[in-house]
Amino acid sequence: MTKADLVSKIADTAGITKAVAEKALNGFISAVSDALADGEKITLVGFGTFDVAERSERGGRNPRTGETIKIPASKAVRFKAGNKLKDSIK
Repeated sequence: MTKADLVSKIADTAGITKAVAEKALNGFISAVSDALADGEKITLVGFGTFDVAERSERGGRNPRTGETIKIPASKAVRFKAGNKLKDSIK
């Protein structure tokens, strides 16, 4: 499903125009991005939880040359599905 497909589905479900649905979706994406950038955890009961995971520095190997390299520490977005979402796909 693409963003355009999702906008159409939201518009149909909510009975609103696609333009309003796209603004709402863009607002949601922006709010989630800003909150995660600030280190906040976002919980949507029944749907799931978004949070930021810290990855520590670790060793790796270049598959082409076999050379050992350092992979720097980083942050990654993590999503854990809620029970209603898990049950809906069974």
